[in-house]
Amino acid sequence: MSRKPASRVPRLPLSEADVRPTFNRERRAMKRGIFPVAGCDEAGRGPLAGPVVAAAVILNPKKIPRGLNDSKKLTPEVREALYLKICASAEVAVAFGSTGRIDRDNILQASLWALARAVRALPLRPKLVFVDGNQKIDCGCDCQTVVSGDALVLSIAAASIVAKVTRDRLMTRLGAAHPGYGFERHMGYSVPEHFAALSKLGPTIHHRRSFAPIAAAYGDPAVLEETAVASLGL
Repeated sequence: MSRKPASRVPRLPLSEADVRPTFNRERRAMKRGIFPVAGCDEAGRGPLAGPVVAAAVILNPKKIPRGLNDSKKLTPEVREALYLKICASAEVAVAFGSTGRIDRDNILQASLWALARAVRALPLRPKLVFVDGNQKIDCGCDCQTVVSGDALVLSIAAASIVAKVTRDRLMTRLGAAHPGYGFERHMGYSVPEHFAALSKLGPTIHHRRSFAPIAAAYGDPAVLEETAVASLGL
């Protein structure tokens, strides 16, 4: 009596491998005689309040801290620990795009300005800088853009950590200076707690007046008109 072949159990697809940044781009540049090599990134493009913070980092090839990754993939505790290690072993600089600059120039231009300023503020002048995203910056040296660079390039990942920790610390201090807004928890982002505080307390000097929710809170007629038109589907 012949047996029927056992039916195969379908295999579940393997989960995607965790992509982690490497030092490959920096190492290739160094082999061509290009050094120092920096990475830069920013934190705080999206929030309704606070500055955008940019950081530039030149890693020491012989003292790269373990565990560097895109800051968004790390817990606050791990970011803080890595921030201290980066500052102790690498060349680091930060720059701030103020709310005034954001409102005057727009958030993109303020971010690019802060990134360039951070690179120029480094103790060593780099010959090459990798910047996260697809926009080059005017930083006085060769610049290469890397989309999702904080997840691919180790120097950019280090800069993303420095920028994020620096900004979070600043927003925590703003939270102490302006109780009731919850800056120390949401870091100025668009969350229900923040909108509730805006409705109750109104905007502070640290809010971005060019951002629609803040302009509406100030009663900007242009924003109110756009909101009315949008609600009518026109």
